[in-house]
Amino acid sequence: MAMSGLQIQKLLPKTNCKECGSNTCLAFAMKLAAKKASLSECPYASDEAKVALALESEPPVRRVPIGSGGDAVGEETVLYRHEKTFVNKTLFAVEICCCDLEAEDVLAAIRDYRLERVGEVLTVSAVAVSQSCEDEGCFLGLVKKALDITGLPLIIHAWDLSFAKKAAELAKGTRSVIAHVNEGNADELRAAAEEFGHALAVTAPDMDGMAELTSRLRDGGFNDIVMSFQTHSMAEAFQTNSIARRAAIAHHAKELGYATLRYVGRPPLKEPRTAENELDILMRDTARAIVEVNKYGGICVLPCFDPAQLVTLMALRLNIFTDPQKPIQVEPKVYAIGEPGRDSPVFVTTNFSLTYFLVSGEIENSGISAWLVIPECEGMSVLTAWAAGKFSGGSIAKFAKESGLEDMVDTRSIIIPGYVAQISGELEESLPGWKVMVGPQEAGDIEGYVKAVLTK
Repeated sequence: MAMSGLQIQKLLPKTNCKECGSNTCLAFAMKLAAKKASLSECPYASDEAKVALALESEPPVRRVPIGSGGDAVGEETVLYRHEKTFVNKTLFAVEICCCDLEAEDVLAAIRDYRLERVGEVLTVSAVAVSQSCEDEGCFLGLVKKALDITGLPLIIHAWDLSFAKKAAELAKGTRSVIAHVNEGNADELRAAAEEFGHALAVTAPDMDGMAELTSRLRDGGFNDIVMSFQTHSMAEAFQTNSIARRAAIAHHAKELGYATLRYVGRPPLKEPRTAENELDILMRDTARAIVEVNKYGGICVLPCFDPAQLVTLMALRLNIFTDPQKPIQVEPKVYAIGEPGRDSPVFVTTNFSLTYFLVSGEIENSGISAWLVIPECEGMSVLTAWAAGKFSGGSIAKFAKESGLEDMVDTRSIIIPGYVAQISGELEESLPGWKVMVGPQEAGDIEGYVKAVLTK
């Protein structure tokens, strides 16, 4: 049973030093009990307390690193992101079978796939290599190609135990995942995972079997585990993921405190694709993947590489795994859009990422080069920042002076968003010698504004 805040407080130094960010040791203990703080935040915690609270301070869903690029699954502490935030995003992998004649082309496409959105570069996280024949050379050849071409970690799925162990050896050091681990092969595949540094994706016919298998591995000293539930519908997947996550977080069931892995192109077998059913299958697979992103999916294995599908899923994931208490924001500074000169127009907006990328994109679309002034607004949108006093004439003028804008340009006109036309007078007073122009309210109207006002 989890320790209460009062029990944890007895192990703390009771100095009320406030260096952990809490006013008292009791307040900090309550945060520890609620899994909303880490003992490492207390600079005076004794070794005895660290040992006693080691398990208590672990997140209910264990963190498992995947690959060498910083990706991980798990480490979650809440059921709903508004309670705190979700920590590690759902990872997308693409499945390739060893008899796929187009495997090299697909692997190259996976390697080259890049989606840039609100300042983040989104990529495929892993390649799922699956055995589809009894030819060892065919399967291991695919493993080598996947490693050589993409450099990504693998999800190794082979029903032949020797194939799986040899693939694990080839992928040594990549922090890959060995899938299809069940009660019968768990001991041998655990040995391979320990030797070559991989995680295990364990599977069982039901929740009780899953709990028994993860407990067996954990008690044996192996804890880099993800769970691959055997479900056959979106409703069952939704329900199973939810039950496991609630059991781990609300009821401290450590045997279910692991992230999940799901092949969305099955159940129970991947459906053959034809020209007639291609779109229907793609839509069903996308719907299944959406369920994974929305409801606690750790690794989502897609049955094919489809850039349009990935755009949809990655955009959704970006929204779900954004901290709702911390807006996405760009660095406050003066940005060059295109190749502006000293006489190029000067626009200003807030540092909310979506606002910045919409405005900068519309400026580019208008065919001109310009300067875009982005003051510190704590990641708020234009109207929100104005209402909070973060986007005023005085604050914009102060930032313009501190950023050296006047030395960068000869023009003395600055264009503000139409929604805050009321700050124009204050801005002109705060920036002597500058003319304030009121631009359009919506970013989509910038191109028309440029043609009608700036280049007429």
